[in-house]
Amino acid sequence: MWRTLLPVLLVGIVFFLAPRLGLQAWIHPDSWDMLAFFACLGFLNYRLVKWGLADNGDKFVNFYLGSMVLRMILSFVFLIVYFFLGTLAIKHFILQFFVLYLFFTGFEIAGVYSNLRHFSEKKP
Repeated sequence: MWRTLLPVLLVGIVFFLAPRLGLQAWIHPDSWDMLAFFACLGFLNYRLVKWGLADNGDKFVNFYLGSMVLRMILSFVFLIVYFFLGTLAIKHFILQFFVLYLFFTGFEIAGVYSNLRHFSEKKP
């Protein structure tokens, strides 16, 4: 669970400190919405992967790949909704969104790597 909370806390600290350090131009006004979206996605991914690890992890790969596809689809839906809502500086919004997407995906891959290490240590 800490692998879900750690990136959210790190990005939240950056979003909180950016205006105080004069870096407001780098942070989109809807950045807190993006952070909440990625926190929800991280929790959903965590639950799906835990569900896949049940029963000796036989369904782990299927659930993990399903969570990746779900993450991508929900991300596109999120971008489309904000595009049609007419958010300001849409290019800045999309750029920041994909930077956060890659950041959270990196943490997700690190978490999956640790789960896969558990499977590789099992003896046949």
